[in-house]
Amino acid sequence: MTSTQPQPSAPAPLAATPDRISGLSLALVYLPLASPISDAKVLTGRQKPLTQVAVLFARIRTEGGHEGLGFSYAKRAGGPGLYAHAHEIAPELVGEDPSDIGRLWDKLVWAGASVGRSGLATQAIAAFDVALWDLKARRAGLPLAKLLGAHRDAVSCYNTSGGFLSTPLESVLSNVDAARERGIGGIKIKVGQPDAHADLERVAAVREHLGDGFPLMVDANQQWDRPAALRIGRKLERFDLTWIEEPLDAYDAEGHAALAATLDTPIATGEMLTSAAEHWNLIRQGASDFVQPDAPRVGGITPFLRIMALADHSGLSLAPHFAMELHLHLAAAYPRTTWVEHFEWLEPLFNERLELRDGRMLVPARPGLGLSLSEQTAAWTAEEATF
Repeated sequence: MTSTQPQPSAPAPLAATPDRISGLSLALVYLPLASPISDAKVLTGRQKPLTQVAVLFARIRTEGGHEGLGFSYAKRAGGPGLYAHAHEIAPELVGEDPSDIGRLWDKLVWAGASVGRSGLATQAIAAFDVALWDLKARRAGLPLAKLLGAHRDAVSCYNTSGGFLSTPLESVLSNVDAARERGIGGIKIKVGQPDAHADLERVAAVREHLGDGFPLMVDANQQWDRPAALRIGRKLERFDLTWIEEPLDAYDAEGHAALAATLDTPIATGEMLTSAAEHWNLIRQGASDFVQPDAPRVGGITPFLRIMALADHSGLSLAPHFAMELHLHLAAAYPRTTWVEHFEWLEPLFNERLELRDGRMLVPARPGLGLSLSEQTAAWTAEEATF
């Protein structure tokens, strides 16, 4: 008697959809900053001051008349690369069902498989992925946070833009006052100068100005080695910091884990990572108390949600990096402690403004991300294409 092994069945055809992607458009925009910005990477000679941000916008349109807006970004370098890769893979979306976001993310990754599943390749995909989620929420008539399943209608927020090392201490203190008057709930300042004593004096001045108990964070932007991070971290303990951010190289999971296990002050890191897999490496080694993914950098909302699930499973807090207009919605959908970073840099690109109240940023009631591009954005557009 002959037996046969069951043969794998063919994938079931996708159900019919009432809507399809009819077209999309791309734009590469260079957003100028009011003044050059420097953190520790500039003071240590590793980078030049930041003068502009390159933003990649994607608009996705459907046959049913729906539209979604998404974006990604690059600082100092990478804008033309993001645009070129997005331009090459954009036609893959035409004719597809916009609701199949996970499948479309995979399709775009495989379209550029030879250039990898992290870094610039997925950062270009992020603009499409965010646009698809925005479209889905708009079509449902819900803010993105509500579509994802919000745990709160407002998120604790802290300001970073007023505390760069290129800003004199007197101006930092004035910025602190202005931020608190606006309704900011925490202050982060940059550290990591070649002279650690200058850092400690700066932190001491800000802590005295804020008073005890007001949330204060510091960010070293990867500029310490392991011995320096431990030594300075111990000296920072007396300032009752909410966290110390990026004390070591972004990929030094082992070093961050040792600091997190040794210091009383929580460790935050992750903003420079460009995939869910890289974040899992940090999370599984206990390298941070606050996970800091950046949705445009990791490839969009789809991989960001995977990172959120890993962080939640590990009992960690969440503090997404930059792009508050997007991360507010994601942070609102996280069940544990979360912060959103207040950076007003991207505000000129949009007509809408986020509301601050009593130390928290309010989730807007508008559908999707609740964003529309300002007229000024057109003047800053360097390249654009329609498919």
